[in-house]
Amino acid sequence: MQSFFDDESQLAPARVEVEHLDNGGFILRSPEPLGPYARCVGEWLEKWAKETPDAIYFAERDGDGWRELTYAQVRDIVGRLGQGLLDMGLSSAQPLVVLSSNDLNHAMLTLAAMHVGVPIGTVSVAYSKGRKDYTKLTAILKSFNPGAIFVSHGEDYAPSLLSVKPSCPIIVGQDPEAIPGSIHIDQLYNSKETPAVMEAFYALTGESHARYLLTSGSTGEPKVVVNTHKMLCSNQQMIAQCWRFLDNRKLRVLDWLPWSHTFGANHNFNMVLRNGGSFYIDDGLPMPGRIERTIENIKYVRPTMFFNVPRGYDVLLPYIEKDPELAEALFADLDALFYAAAALPQNTWDRIHKVASTVRDTPLFFTSEWGATETTPVLTNVHFRIDKPGNLGLPVPGIEIKFIPSGDKLEMRVKGPSVFTEYLNDPELAARSFDSDGFYMIGDAGYLLDEAHPEKGIVFNGRVTEDFKLTTGTWVSVGTLRPALVSALAPYVSDCVICGHDRSEIGVLAFPTPALRELAGPEGETMHADELAQVPAVRQALLKGMKRHYAENKASSRHARRLLLLNSAPNIEIGEITDKGYINQRMAISYRADDVKRLFAEPLDPAVILITEETGE
Repeated sequence: MQSFFDDESQLAPARVEVEHLDNGGFILRSPEPLGPYARCVGEWLEKWAKETPDAIYFAERDGDGWRELTYAQVRDIVGRLGQGLLDMGLSSAQPLVVLSSNDLNHAMLTLAAMHVGVPIGTVSVAYSKGRKDYTKLTAILKSFNPGAIFVSHGEDYAPSLLSVKPSCPIIVGQDPEAIPGSIHIDQLYNSKETPAVMEAFYALTGESHARYLLTSGSTGEPKVVVNTHKMLCSNQQMIAQCWRFLDNRKLRVLDWLPWSHTFGANHNFNMVLRNGGSFYIDDGLPMPGRIERTIENIKYVRPTMFFNVPRGYDVLLPYIEKDPELAEALFADLDALFYAAAALPQNTWDRIHKVASTVRDTPLFFTSEWGATETTPVLTNVHFRIDKPGNLGLPVPGIEIKFIPSGDKLEMRVKGPSVFTEYLNDPELAARSFDSDGFYMIGDAGYLLDEAHPEKGIVFNGRVTEDFKLTTGTWVSVGTLRPALVSALAPYVSDCVICGHDRSEIGVLAFPTPALRELAGPEGETMHADELAQVPAVRQALLKGMKRHYAENKASSRHARRLLLLNSAPNIEIGEITDKGYINQRMAISYRADDVKRLFAEPLDPAVILITEETGE
């Protein structure tokens, strides 16, 4: 099959300007000026509802089929829901807070709220489902001061809401009787739009609050980031100037990434709307028992862009390799395949390209970006061909990246119109987040792939704050060690958590791939991680990778002696995957504290794989 673009004309050229600083650092920026962008998110909806009213905009599964809404239908719904929110008294001072996951009601309420100047705050379901303690949820809701709360299913969220007892109205999609006094969403759908909706719409400015999102908490407690309309709209313009094909073909996207996370919300959700595309909500997940639904959905949607985290590709790959129909459905019409950050193993990259080549006449454009919740989110974009993962690309138009020496690393700081200026109700914290030159101190480190040719891109080098010391006083560079270990353990480990603070040696908590479970035979798919680690073939495969890495990195700070397999995938909902797409070391170590104890326990836990210099195990 022929790709939409068979040359580089649909991608911006790889160019960058470098300004050298007196302290040995430098600033990178795009030589291309940022073009004009929309005043507010709702301008995109108004545009497409007029220009392509019959085009499919949003869709979700409805039994064996799909419920599809056109741009004209969505605009009508947004007018009615927007009126309903205004009638309830919601305003810029009292946002709409959503506690449930992605669905069509959630999408319509999001668009309606932003259309009439009501900020939308989506909170990870991890805070409100499957918990016994709702202390954090209580604190989060207090910080938001919601005018109303929406949940998709009353029965699912009744335990948390009846415990927290919010004073604002609760809107429910289904089962409203489970929460006494709640409002069924049909009451809002039955509202009649009045001139008040467009009056509120025209009153919006670029500085109006659009979204409130919690950070992943990689540097402490989650913070509420204020995303303005200017931030959201300028960022989509930045992306479009790098990926020029966005202006030349309608997107067709299938996506599961949660709207409580900047990747799913600000990047994917807004990209489809800005470019007049079609968004199909994927009710599958990259995990056993749910991936099958994603496979069905891919075959129906045949996406033109596909987004995922590295773990998602690891789970999906075996199915793509074995099912030609699925491979054809995923890759044949694809303009770009996207992964987040630098954690994708080389083996996964190679396997994806291999299977894509069986159904494509032109090379797959496999791409990535770097950013954060505070930057809505994109700062850098890969808009040129790369031959391996790990490249963050180049600054998008309008963004400046300052590199300053920090120990043996270069700390990256950023500035531009899509960078935040405030945390909700915490101006002092926001002020401390910027240096004297107005650059946001994002906390990440990076370096140029080729100093003589900066246009080749930036390489991620970990968090400045996530490195730690062993009891020997030796510093461990997590950003360097983690991808090296993942590569050495490929294709059997998708990612890992580096442990060892105030210990004498480094240990690793590893996320196994389906390929590792296959080594255990038919029973491997359902085995607990502890059982899996004691299967001889599995143990030998992991030991071989660890020994190979150890042989090349014998310094105590550059290799791991212990490894424990984890039984569950990284949890994006609780922030175990950061807004930049890689493992949140702080959150993972806290969330998996019992596994860390087992990793270093004496006597040795039977599931822990240990290497020594003398014996090899």
